[in-house]
Amino acid sequence: MPTGFSSPAPLRLSLDTAALEHNWRWLAQMSGRATCGAAIKANGYGLGAAEVMGHLSQAGCRDFFVATWAEARALLPLADGLSLSVLHGIRNEDIAEALTGPARPVLSTPDQIARWRNANGGPCDVMVDTGMNRLGLDWRSDVARATEGLTIATLMSHLACADDDNPLSAIQQRRFAAIAQQVPAERYSLSNSAGICLGSDYHFGVTRPGLALYGGVPRPNAAGHIRQVVTPQAQVLQRRTVRAGDTVGYNATFTATRDMAAAILNIGYADGYLRGFSGRGMVLAGDRPLPVLGRVSMDLLIVDASLAPGVSEGDWLSIDYDLPRAAAASGLSQYELLTGLGQRFDRIWT
Repeated sequence: MPTGFSSPAPLRLSLDTAALEHNWRWLAQMSGRATCGAAIKANGYGLGAAEVMGHLSQAGCRDFFVATWAEARALLPLADGLSLSVLHGIRNEDIAEALTGPARPVLSTPDQIARWRNANGGPCDVMVDTGMNRLGLDWRSDVARATEGLTIATLMSHLACADDDNPLSAIQQRRFAAIAQQVPAERYSLSNSAGICLGSDYHFGVTRPGLALYGGVPRPNAAGHIRQVVTPQAQVLQRRTVRAGDTVGYNATFTATRDMAAAILNIGYADGYLRGFSGRGMVLAGDRPLPVLGRVSMDLLIVDASLAPGVSEGDWLSIDYDLPRAAAASGLSQYELLTGLGQRFDRIWT
């Protein structure tokens, strides 16, 4: 079967550059007057942060967000002329790196603010918690007084329920808008991917999409606009015949009712294709769907190849990894499906 490219490993991610850039441009259009950034934490949601940063910066993105200083450090060769924010703030161990590099800390606690002031730190970002009760200064506190004297590049908060119709989103928006009136900053930021889809009241000055960049559909109005970026592909290790009455895989959860062909693939839950896909997932041989049989193993997957007589050892098959559909089949979130992709994949941008 034609593959389009070769891979030295028997497991690869086919990553669509054009789809990634298209998704960012659509999110930028949806952001209206706000600048559209990109969350590239967790190794670019599993795709490779450096590659994502490179592709999106070429598309026009200038604002990037990571979780830790280690993630920021790995991106410094690409960060010239770009804005890079570290969402987890600063510990004492991070001060020297934060003072000397181009990345900015996102300060979330009074202790972090004091640490930054005592170090004579320059521009920073500040996180305000408006109802998620995760990171950030409490919205009920005197945020203006707590941040007095700081040079704030971006004042931000984070929506807890933007992917559904929970009234908390509107409450958070109002709280953040009120704080933005009191705290001087160069820019203000509230929306993730789902928040962008809630409309202009949520956009402020900078949006911070993550999931939707990589093919996730955060809200129904994004369906049809977001393109799939990630397609896992695995090589067939063996084709075999399963006789009627034989069982398949661990714990014998599948019993063949007829003689059938099975293909054994080089992928399993150690690679992020988790056991939630057992008996529910789908593999594609061209446009032919091949159902997953039995339990997903650590390193191996068994699929029904009866409808694909041409599939044989050494062929490459694509995993059905349309994120909304795969999430519904597996019971996993779209975020887990992306960030759980393992290190044994060759990541190949096409």
